[in-house]
Amino acid sequence: MADRSIDSLALPLEVRAKLAELDLELSEGSEAKEFPRHGCEEARHNGTVLLSKHPTELHPITDNTFVQLDTKSNYNGDITQKGYEKKKSKLLGAYLPQPPGVESSLPQERRTPVTPSSSSRYHRRRSSGSRDERYRSDVHTEAVQAALAKHKERKMAVPMPSKRRSLVVQTSMDAYTPPDTSSGSEDEGSGQGDSQGTPSSSQGSLNMEHWISRAIHGSTTSSTNSSSSTQSGGSGAANALADVMTQTHIVENHSAPPDITTYTTEHSIQVERPQGTTPRAVPKYGNAELMETGDGVPVSSRVSAKIQQLVNTLKRPKRPPLREFFVDDFEELLEVQQPDPNQPRPEGAPMLAIRGEQLGVVTNWPPSLEAALQRWGTISPKAPCLTTMDTNGKPLYILTYGKLWTRSMKVAYNILHKLGTKQESMVRPGDRVALVFPNNDPAAFMVAFYGCLLAEVVPVPIEVPLTRKDAGSQQIGFLLGSCGVTVALTSDACHKGLPKSPTGEILQFKGWPRLLWFVTESKHLSKPPRDWFPHIKDANNDTAYIEYKTCKDGSVLGVTVTRIALLTHSQALTQACAYTEAETIVNVLDFKKDVGLWHGILTSVMNMMHVISIPYSLMKVNPLSWIQKVYAYKAKVACVKSRDMHWALVAHRDQRDINLTSLRMLIVADGANPWSISSCDAFLNVFQSKGLRPEVICPCASSPEALTVAIRRPTDDTNQPPGRGVLSMHGLSYGVIRVDSEEKLSVLTVQDVGLVMPGGVMCVVRPEGIPLLCRTDEIGELCVCSIAAGTSYYGLSGMTKNTFEMFPMMSSGAPISEYPFVRTGLLGFVGPGGMVFVVGKMDGLMVVSGRRHNADDIVATALAVEPMKFVYRGRIAVFSINVLHDERIVIIAEQRPDSTEEDSFQWMSRVLQAIDGIHQVGVYCLALVPANTLPKTPLGGIHLSETKQCFLEGSLHPCNVLMCPHTCVINLPKPRQKQPEIGPASVMVGNLVSGKRIAQASGRDLGQIEDNDQGRKFMFLAEVLQWRAQTTPDHLLFTLLNSRGTIANSLTCLQLHKRAEKIAVMLMERGHLQDGDHVALVYPPGIDLIAAFYGCLYAGCVPITVRPPHPQNIATTLPTVKMIVEVSRSACIMTSQLVVKLLRSREAGAAVDVRTWPPVLDTDDLPKRRPAQIYKPSNPDTLAYLDFSVSTTGMLAGVKMSHAATSALCRSIKLQCELYPSREVAICLDPYCGLGFVLWCLCSVYSGHQSILIPPSELEINPSLWLLAVSQYKVRDTFCSYSVMELCTKGLGSQTESLKTRGLDLSRVRTCVVVAEERPRIALTQSFSKLFKDLNLNPRAVSTSFGCRVNLAICLQGTSGPDPTTVYVDMRALRHDRVRLVERGSPHSLPLMESGKILPGVRIIIANPETKGPLGDSHLGEIWVHSAHNASGYFTIYGDESLQSDHFNSRLSFGDTQTVWARTGYLGFLRRTDLTDANGERHDALYVVGALDEAMELRGMRYHPIDIETSVIRAHKSITECAVFTWTNLLVVVVELDGSEQEALDLVPLVTNVVLEEHYLIVGVVVVVDVGVIPINSRGEKQRMHLRDGFLADQLDPIYVAYNM
Repeated sequence: MADRSIDSLALPLEVRAKLAELDLELSEGSEAKEFPRHGCEEARHNGTVLLSKHPTELHPITDNTFVQLDTKSNYNGDITQKGYEKKKSKLLGAYLPQPPGVESSLPQERRTPVTPSSSSRYHRRRSSGSRDERYRSDVHTEAVQAALAKHKERKMAVPMPSKRRSLVVQTSMDAYTPPDTSSGSEDEGSGQGDSQGTPSSSQGSLNMEHWISRAIHGSTTSSTNSSSSTQSGGSGAANALADVMTQTHIVENHSAPPDITTYTTEHSIQVERPQGTTPRAVPKYGNAELMETGDGVPVSSRVSAKIQQLVNTLKRPKRPPLREFFVDDFEELLEVQQPDPNQPRPEGAPMLAIRGEQLGVVTNWPPSLEAALQRWGTISPKAPCLTTMDTNGKPLYILTYGKLWTRSMKVAYNILHKLGTKQESMVRPGDRVALVFPNNDPAAFMVAFYGCLLAEVVPVPIEVPLTRKDAGSQQIGFLLGSCGVTVALTSDACHKGLPKSPTGEILQFKGWPRLLWFVTESKHLSKPPRDWFPHIKDANNDTAYIEYKTCKDGSVLGVTVTRIALLTHSQALTQACAYTEAETIVNVLDFKKDVGLWHGILTSVMNMMHVISIPYSLMKVNPLSWIQKVYAYKAKVACVKSRDMHWALVAHRDQRDINLTSLRMLIVADGANPWSISSCDAFLNVFQSKGLRPEVICPCASSPEALTVAIRRPTDDTNQPPGRGVLSMHGLSYGVIRVDSEEKLSVLTVQDVGLVMPGGVMCVVRPEGIPLLCRTDEIGELCVCSIAAGTSYYGLSGMTKNTFEMFPMMSSGAPISEYPFVRTGLLGFVGPGGMVFVVGKMDGLMVVSGRRHNADDIVATALAVEPMKFVYRGRIAVFSINVLHDERIVIIAEQRPDSTEEDSFQWMSRVLQAIDGIHQVGVYCLALVPANTLPKTPLGGIHLSETKQCFLEGSLHPCNVLMCPHTCVINLPKPRQKQPEIGPASVMVGNLVSGKRIAQASGRDLGQIEDNDQGRKFMFLAEVLQWRAQTTPDHLLFTLLNSRGTIANSLTCLQLHKRAEKIAVMLMERGHLQDGDHVALVYPPGIDLIAAFYGCLYAGCVPITVRPPHPQNIATTLPTVKMIVEVSRSACIMTSQLVVKLLRSREAGAAVDVRTWPPVLDTDDLPKRRPAQIYKPSNPDTLAYLDFSVSTTGMLAGVKMSHAATSALCRSIKLQCELYPSREVAICLDPYCGLGFVLWCLCSVYSGHQSILIPPSELEINPSLWLLAVSQYKVRDTFCSYSVMELCTKGLGSQTESLKTRGLDLSRVRTCVVVAEERPRIALTQSFSKLFKDLNLNPRAVSTSFGCRVNLAICLQGTSGPDPTTVYVDMRALRHDRVRLVERGSPHSLPLMESGKILPGVRIIIANPETKGPLGDSHLGEIWVHSAHNASGYFTIYGDESLQSDHFNSRLSFGDTQTVWARTGYLGFLRRTDLTDANGERHDALYVVGALDEAMELRGMRYHPIDIETSVIRAHKSITECAVFTWTNLLVVVVELDGSEQEALDLVPLVTNVVLEEHYLIVGVVVVVDVGVIPINSRGEKQRMHLRDGFLADQLDPIYVAYNM
């Protein structure tokens, strides 16, 4: 076997000649011994010897093409064989490739994947008791260890996720049930003598601590620590990880002016959040120490070190990149998998259909199964038919053939005559009836089943529904409904156990039809009259029974089996298994379906056999029970699964008195699972000494559709060894059969499942596409043509046609037969001699990047990873989900209750490596859940489709998750290459050629507007106020409302003027201020603020409005106030008495240094005098006020507003909104910056209208305050912020009816404008409009405005002009800075709402932010603005002035290079609409997409955080808010979880999936936090940069942080 890893053609000629000589020598010497009975052909072709039983069926085989039949040729004393091996290995020694790094640790024995034959190897298997029996293979375990050893050479560091304590502590002890002995009892491992045999096993499980530290420090020492040393380490690995990480410095280089943000907590307190390089260390996020993120100061924290480690890990080379692309209906190209030119392709000849032997009809075979029952029931009524066992293994009940016959007749009579009324029977022949019997009562089931056959009704056997919401029970209900089932037959005990309502009625199960439950025990039935006799016909094409089948997606189908199929199948089994009358058979399988039903209920009656039925409950208590019964009853046949063999192995030690010599056939029902082979071999190893003969083991393959597909015949010929194939997994993944030639790691050893059934024909067809016949060396789906097969899926004609009426085609396109074939759902091939091999199931098939992988193989690899006992009782689920046009593998395992975080993480990392090493495929998601929490099937297995469903809807609640999208997802679009700079000429020509206009627009021209604007006569706002105080002294300008909706305060023109005068005197006399000095106004929202502002203007001072500190949160809000006062160089602070007290309180002293405050003036105590004169500025361009605000990126920026700009802005707003003294406007905004301040303080004085002021903080006490005021004052125009709108939408959603009764009426509202500096939140405005439509709000009234730092108001809806428009753009085009309009609802569409009409006197152009060239209509670019009310520059001592100078005076690089523009820092586009403006021209709409500072450049494309956040919030009902940012090119997603902390880990895969699907981005880190952690400023905008700094400084106290690999 040593030659398998060598290509014979690569050897020198003389070596090949010597090998051929050796081969000849051996074959001559051993032929006589090996094949004494069969004349055997020997086909020699290219050095491959192939043995074939039938001389006529020679397979032409090319080199390295076919299955190596491992004929176990270890005959004693065969010197030639040993000599041959010795000589051969000597010849080949020089050419054997040694796998790198494994020379010493790989003994030669590993490279021969023969099954274990020595008992010491067996002992090692037994010790790992709780690994799942289905998948046990020593060879595979060694392969996994070798794969891990190889991985060990490659350094790889996986950052461990961080978890909140409360999550770690939660172990599911409540869900933990002690393992029953069946699971291979934990004490089995006491005598583990396993480490001597394989040094690799101890090295494969590498010590985690060493592994991580080595990966980080890049050391190359190879570790020889044994796996046992990890236990003593305790939590060392995590600590080491943390220690190592704290030493990793990352230098972050972005200069940041200080950032001030407010924050909403659960109690909705408005909290100020300072940030950045403040003059003094400012506590942030509570009292954690501040992390400097200023100019290149190193960030030393656990989080950022983990991210750095993740970045380093991701830099390792991935799988080779792919070349070709397909267009995903846009220029954004998704890679499409190109076939690998070196991939193996099938080379064999086209296969032929294989015929089974003739079905020889014996003359005395009964004409139907009912006839057989009648015969035995009358001829030999005393013959035992079925013996049932209790849980102690004692015979509980013996059903004789006589009793079966009479009772079945009784059931048949009662079904037909005793249900319903005399006139109208409930069940007629041909109707379907459910059979609901527990697994420990085969006798009652058998009686009911034959009763149905005699009554000619169709039994539908199903599982007992234990609870109302059993996994999958709903789908079973759907099957019953579609079959029209109205009656359920059940046993007495089962009927008593069903869940009942208080009145004693059986509960209606979810999704089930209404059923009449009918108990079939004899005592409950009436005796049939003497003259009544069932009508026994010969078998015909009527349906005999329906067997249910659960599909991959969880749906349940019913396979109909006709009476003739039933009979023919029983005959075929009788012939294949050589059943004779009165044989005894032990059945461990489920007797309701599949092999258990076919052998233990149907074929047994045809042959009058005696069945000993072993219930599952007995197997759990005593796994050896079936072997003991074989011995006790001298049974000839036993039907088991490999699981039962494995359990028997685990428990066999203590047994002396068992003997299996009577057994002539051991049917292995799941022999089609490739992993059953190891159970079979191990079982033979141990029980050969107890009389078990090797040829007795008979694996069979079956499927619900085709019934028995193939079965190995019991032979007496011990010399005819079973077929074995050692196949390369790499070849299998391409659907090609190759004898393994690589390092023996990735091999699949398969055993044959015997020959085709008698009377059947089998062929193999391609699994996808047209059913073409496969070649001889190709894997395909086995298909069968036989009378003994299912005929349809009940009621589903389309699926039936595809599965049961399939015509295989030859390559010429002609069908191979006129008869239809049935697809079996099994993947495999037909080997030499017609032997059938199965390598997997269609249901378990996962096609990843064009390669096929079988779920069972992945399970086997995962379960072979040390420590094997890690997975609780081997409960592991593998399935694929579709993400981004490909299947992705998901593994979910139950972990043992006692496993620690490190154990879990170490095991997960190893599983990833093992699967990568053996299957060359990446795992997308690996999740661990607490023991016993995965959905179960009725027999206790894992309900796969239900598990997948839970995973996708986020209800699995894993305790550990590892996502690896970076390693798996290799079909992302190509990163965008930025085009080289384009000169002006080509842009102009390009625009003209493509018919696109340059994107520019303007509001109405101020010069042409005729208005009777008295305010225009005055240059300065202070003059306008004085004029109003003279002309209309008693005209009401401001009304302030309190939370009860009553007037708290009001001001007329004269009152305001007089108050301002007194404040001016105070500033000059008490403050000793000069004109031009800066004054900080620290007032709550109200009238005082307005008076103080005009007081400053009267005194010639420059006012700065500052939000006062929050009394409940001075520690975090006061430093912000201090910072603005310092940055704005305020000479004094003006405020009210209340705030003065706050500033002097003890808490304030603790938060800031009170001694450094400038003088504080209290305006509650004003002088009585008037000033000698009111200051009048000499020049309109002098400073009127400073506007300080925090951008969403956390920058504190103050802008300078001149007198001219202030007046121009007020005039623009007056014209746009048609504001006159007779108007009333309701304002619910924060009055500290931007348009909010302008509307609150300035516009009323300029335009003379009355402003009804509603402080947003009052809405927290009374959410309906704003709308009630709007209704009460019959307001036509109102302004609010998004936070106010959200508060109303959430707080008043359920109260619209009660508000209506209180007389709330919004029908007069003409404009309701949201004041914002961001993209319009279309979802919020729409839900607001919908909600308050009932209160007569016109949806067209709701609109948004747009302003920014350089220009406080660019757009505002206003009264005249068309309604705001909404367009849908392609989100993928937007990433490339292109605008492509699409239809509403099309994929990847993004709705954008116009940000209001452009104000009069404002010009806008869209420019390329990099090249500063003008852009066309179809491009996304930066919005530049030219207007008389632009701010005149930044006022800040932070940051480099030269950097920001171009924000206020930029010129285009070509085109109109004279105009001076201000850059808004926002991306947007213009569209010319079909609507007409007020001045009769076509209307240009401006759409704001997002802030340039916030846009993330990823893979060369521009992403806006809000788009990703919107997708993420949709991903799961518990995600209330989300914020994203990037850090070292990794996308970090922070989600707020409104739910139990157990849901935190459910979110990680969902968030990763949705961002991949919708944005083609891989999420690097997912952070789950509590509600209210994402900071928000006063305008309700997220402060993402602030959140980022908090995260990196480890100050968020997250519930869970997942680092995606």
